[in-house]
Amino acid sequence: MSGDHADPFSVLGMHRAPGGLVVRALLPGAVSAALIDARDGSEAAAMPRLPGTDLFAIHLPHRREPFPYRLRMDWGSQVQEMEDAYRFPPLLGEMDVWLLAEGTHRRPFEVLGAHPRVMEGVTGVGFAVWAPNARRVSIVGGFNNWDGRRHMMRLRRECGVWEIFIPHVQPGDLYKIELKDAHGAVRLKSDPYALRAELRPQTASIVHRLPPASPMPAQRREANGIGAPVSIYEVHLGSWRRRVEKGGRWLGYRELADELIPYVREMGFTHVELLPVSEHPFDGSWGYQPTGLFAPTARFGTPEDFRHFVDAAHAAGIGVLLDWVPGHFPEDEHALARFDGTCLYEYADLREGFHPDWNTLIYNTGRTEVRNFLVGNALYWLERFGVDGLRVDAVASMLYRDYSRKQGEWIPNVHGGRENLEAIAFLQEMNTVIGALRPGAVTMAEESTSYPGVSRPVHEGGLGFHYKWNMGWMNDTLRYMQKDPVHRRHHHHQMTFGLVYAFSENFVLPLSHDEVVHGKGSLLGRMPGDDWQRFANLRAYYGFMWGHPGKKLLFMGGEFAQRDEWNAERSLDWHLLEQAPHRGVQRLVRDLNAVYRHFGALHQRDASPQGFDWLVQDDAENSVFAFLRRNEREEFVLVVSNFTPVPRHGYRIGVPVAGRYREIINTDQSVYGGSGLGNGLLEAEPVASHGRAYSLGLTLPPLSTLMLVLAEQDD
Repeated sequence: MSGDHADPFSVLGMHRAPGGLVVRALLPGAVSAALIDARDGSEAAAMPRLPGTDLFAIHLPHRREPFPYRLRMDWGSQVQEMEDAYRFPPLLGEMDVWLLAEGTHRRPFEVLGAHPRVMEGVTGVGFAVWAPNARRVSIVGGFNNWDGRRHMMRLRRECGVWEIFIPHVQPGDLYKIELKDAHGAVRLKSDPYALRAELRPQTASIVHRLPPASPMPAQRREANGIGAPVSIYEVHLGSWRRRVEKGGRWLGYRELADELIPYVREMGFTHVELLPVSEHPFDGSWGYQPTGLFAPTARFGTPEDFRHFVDAAHAAGIGVLLDWVPGHFPEDEHALARFDGTCLYEYADLREGFHPDWNTLIYNTGRTEVRNFLVGNALYWLERFGVDGLRVDAVASMLYRDYSRKQGEWIPNVHGGRENLEAIAFLQEMNTVIGALRPGAVTMAEESTSYPGVSRPVHEGGLGFHYKWNMGWMNDTLRYMQKDPVHRRHHHHQMTFGLVYAFSENFVLPLSHDEVVHGKGSLLGRMPGDDWQRFANLRAYYGFMWGHPGKKLLFMGGEFAQRDEWNAERSLDWHLLEQAPHRGVQRLVRDLNAVYRHFGALHQRDASPQGFDWLVQDDAENSVFAFLRRNEREEFVLVVSNFTPVPRHGYRIGVPVAGRYREIINTDQSVYGGSGLGNGLLEAEPVASHGRAYSLGLTLPPLSTLMLVLAEQDD
C-alpha cells in the first residue's frame, strides 16, 4: 500500500496457491472489483477488499491452471473493464538482459524506454528503465491517475532494469517515471530513452513509436567523404527565420523543410548543420544542455515532422548534420541528475562530475551502461532519422580531467595524468560502432587543443573522428582580419601558420555561432575600416577561406553579412538584403560554393599536402598570399589574396604551366559590392618567378581574393 514492495509481481496478479489460484490487484480509489474470464467475458468472481486497504483479492479453489483474465472496477462515477498489467510475463529476453548488463547492446533504445506493442493479443506499451539502486520504480500517467502504486515495475536484477507491460496505454499518452530512490525519497523523472517529450516548461515524456530505420544511400556516403566538397551552413532553428505576423513564432520542422532547405540549396551549401535538436528545458542554452537525448525538441513539431525535414534535405541533395552533446547534462531535477538517488549517469565526485563553466554534470563514461546510453543515442539519430553525421560538442572538455579547473580541483587518472581515459575510450568506441554499423555517416569533433590523432582511425591509435574543427585556424585568421591593414604586415604568420599543421588532421574551417555571441559582435562588425572596407575585408576573408585546405562551415547570417551579433530570441535581419552590399556578400558566398563544388582542386585533396603549394607566403610588407590547390589529376586553382586597401598592378606570380588564365572568383567585382578592378583573361609570360618558368602579371584589387584557372581547364 505504501509503494515499498521490492517485488510487486510476486504478490499482484494471478498465482498458484494451496488448493487453487489466487488473484490480487492494488486499485487505489476503487469502490469494488470483479474478476472477468477473458475467454468468454463472464464474471469469474467478485474480488473482496482486504480490510483497511485498497488491495482486492480472491481465492479460486479447485482452479489449477492460470487463465487470461481482466479486472472490472467500479470507481464510483464509472465502471471500467481492463487488462491487468500483472498478468503478463517479462518483457526483456535473456539476450537483451545479457547485452544490457554487459553494456554492449548497440541499440538499447529498442528495448529501454516506452514501446507500443502487443502481448498475448493485448495492445499496450512496454516500459523499461535502468535504475539499479532504486527501491521501487513505477510508471505514472493519466492512464493510472499519476498514482505510483498502480503500476510498480519488475526489477531484472541481472542488469538493474525495471520493466512492465501496461495494457491499453497508447501512443500520445503522457507518462513519467516515479522512483523511490536509494534513500527512500520519491523522485519523478522523465524517461531517459523517451522518443518524444512535452514542450517546455512541461516535462512529461510522451509514448511514441520508434521511427523506422532509414538506409544510407550511396550518394550520401559519397557526399560525406574526405574528397567530397563539404560546405556547411550552421543553423539555429529557432532564430533562422520567424513568423513576424504571428508574434515572432518559430517555424516548425515542416515549414523549415519548405523554406530553409531550398535556401540552403540555392546558396550552394552541401550540408546543413543544426544546433542540438534533442529536447532541452532552457531556450537560452541553444540546445547544448539537453535533457531528452532521444526526443527531437517539441518546439518545432513531432519526430515525424523532423524526419520529414531530413528527408526533404536529402531529396534536395543536402546532407544533415546534428550538433550532439555527450559531454555534460543539466542538473534539472526531472532529468538524469541523481537518477535513482545515486550518481548513476554522472561522476559522484564533483572534481570529476561537475562542469564549472556551464554548471552542468559530466557523464561517467567509465560505466558501461552510460557508454551504452550515449553510443546508442549516436546510432539512433543516424539510423532512425537518417542524418548524415554528428558534430560532437566540447570534445576538449571530455579529453582532459583538468579542463577549466585549477590545481587541486581535479583528480588525475590511474596513471597520474590529466587525460580522461574513460572519455577517450568512449569516443573511440562511439566512432568504431558508427563506422561498423553506419558506414558513410561522419563524426566531427569540436576539439580546441592539439590533442593528437583526433581524426586518425582508432586502430592507428586515434580517436576515430572523420573530421576535426580547426579552431586554431579560426582564431588566428580572425585575429588577423580584425587588425587595421596597416598593422597586418606584423602579423603575417597568423594567416600562414595553419598550413604548418593543415594536413595533420581532416579539418573543417569553422566560422560558427561561437564567433558571433557573448559580445564578440558579428563577423562584419569585427572587420576594420569604414563600411566599404569592412565589407571588402569580409569578402576577401571568405575568398581566402574557400580557397584554403579544409571543409567549410559558416553560421547563418554570415552569408549576407549580418550586422548585429546573433540573438537567439529573434529572427536574422533578412531585411538587410534590401541593401546592395549585403546582397553582394550573399551572392559571393553562393558563387564561392559553386566554384568550390565544381573545381575538384578546391576539395579533393583537402587532407593531403600533395593538394597544396605555396607560391607567395612571405610578402608580409604587402600582406599578399598566393597558393595553388591541386586535384587528383593535377589540375589546379590559383588563389591570391591582397589584405591591404592598396591596389597592386603588375604583381608577378609564378604559375605551373603556360597558357591563358581566367578569373573564376574576384571578391572585388562590382556585382559583389567591390570596386570592379580585375584581370579578365591573362596569358602566362615566359618570365621566371617563384621557381616557375612562367608567371602572371596580376592586378590585385584592394582587400580582395582572386581565384584563377587555366582557361582550357575543363574540370
